[in-house]
Amino acid sequence: MTAMKRIRTELVTLVLAAAMSLPASVAAQSRAVPSFPERAAAPGAQPSVEVQVEPERAEGSVLRIGQDYSLRVGDVVREVVVIAGTAAIDGRVNGDVVVVFGNARLSSTASIEGDMVVVGGSAIAMSGAVVRQDLVVVGGVFDAPAGFTPGGEYVVIGPRALGGRLEALVPWVTRGLLWGRPIVPDLPWVWGVVGLFFLVYLALNLVFDSPVRACAATLANKPLTAFLVGLLALLLTGPVCLLLAISVIGLAVVPVLLSALLVAGIVGKVGVARWIGMSVIREGSQESRLSSLRSFAIGFAMICLAYMVPVLGFVTWAMLGVFGLGAATLAFIAAYGRENPVPAPRVPSSVTPPRVADQEGAAAAPTPEAPAVAFSAPAPAVSAAPAMVSDLPSFPRAPFHDRLAAFVLDVILVVITQQLLDLTGRDGAVFLLLLGYHIGFWTWKGTTVGGIICQLRVVRVDGVPLRFVDALVRGLSSIFSLAVLGIGCLWILMDPERQAWHDKIAGTYVVKVPRNWPL
Repeated sequence: MTAMKRIRTELVTLVLAAAMSLPASVAAQSRAVPSFPERAAAPGAQPSVEVQVEPERAEGSVLRIGQDYSLRVGDVVREVVVIAGTAAIDGRVNGDVVVVFGNARLSSTASIEGDMVVVGGSAIAMSGAVVRQDLVVVGGVFDAPAGFTPGGEYVVIGPRALGGRLEALVPWVTRGLLWGRPIVPDLPWVWGVVGLFFLVYLALNLVFDSPVRACAATLANKPLTAFLVGLLALLLTGPVCLLLAISVIGLAVVPVLLSALLVAGIVGKVGVARWIGMSVIREGSQESRLSSLRSFAIGFAMICLAYMVPVLGFVTWAMLGVFGLGAATLAFIAAYGRENPVPAPRVPSSVTPPRVADQEGAAAAPTPEAPAVAFSAPAPAVSAAPAMVSDLPSFPRAPFHDRLAAFVLDVILVVITQQLLDLTGRDGAVFLLLLGYHIGFWTWKGTTVGGIICQLRVVRVDGVPLRFVDALVRGLSSIFSLAVLGIGCLWILMDPERQAWHDKIAGTYVVKVPRNWPL
């Protein structure tokens, strides 16, 4: 374990060091000329001619990504790092040699003073090559003469088959990943992966025909909205998962949420392929399974063609993911609305108490069935309050900007109250005052001062006035709506009933009432 940790640490350190020192200036180094003792000239011998050795050309650290590198005989470098390429070493390396997803070849004149690490590739050493320290090959093979021995540890991890699989990825990395395209046309195994995805997506298109059709219809009707919703879902996934993970209860929801997003993204991508095919060949009013298969096949083929184009391939891949997730989210919201339809609004009943003069006249007028009497008891007064309370749920739901304006006014009022009570030095005073203020006013009047100004009322879904328990549950659950980056409050923008999360938990509506509506 100690050796493996050391190898991993050295590999990361070498890559970072080579990347940081790439712009360094070229250091002038030269091979020292060995000195020999002077010999006495023999009688009659020709005078010796001193041979000048040309200094070796020195370079700094070498980093190559997606390219091959060759170090010629007589050249000296400090370190060599090659990613997705081949390193041919004929000269001397004063430091380490690291090759990731590539091959390394050491000639008979190669000399590596440090370590040699090859990951996901093969290494070949000729007779006479020297590695002063450790030699590590991970997921590949190493061919060397029988007498070759490095100066340090000699580690080869992974069978020959594993090295072959990793080596097959090198052309895709060099000509696919680095070019910005998922599909490299001349690699046979890539088409095998494409065929596997085609079969999986085709099965999803047949089994989940209704969801896929809903996603395609959503993209056809609201493409820009689908893109924005998908982008918003991607941006909020990280913060929401972080907040759920911080709370002990929400930790179990994170895997469910991520799985739901994954399924939605896959189904949405199938819907995107079907939508592209529908755009090429219009389908009739009676959509059949055969026409849906045709649309999906055409869309999948066009997506594959876009995936082959450099740079455009990865751009297409990213855009399709966003479109698919947004279409699946909008289709889910629409399906949820169909399963839970909005109740039809009721027309408020105008109950007006009869005037006292009308009551007396009606009591004094004789009728053929009943003779006139001198005195009659007055009719009981009719109260309009119960009718007005029961009619509150039938009023239009309050829009988001009105609710936000009312909340801002309430916050200003609470802050002023805090200053008057001299509670600035106490932690959480504003929060507790704001919570108590809302709960108290909701219980007392069904609204707050800001709600009165903005003509808002809070009412239960059954029309009954809010009780203290309802106001308490709504106040406490509103903390959660604000804690998750305000997503629970922003839910009003997409909910058909314009309910926030705390409204759904407490079973309440926020309605807009006329200006003269009594408290």
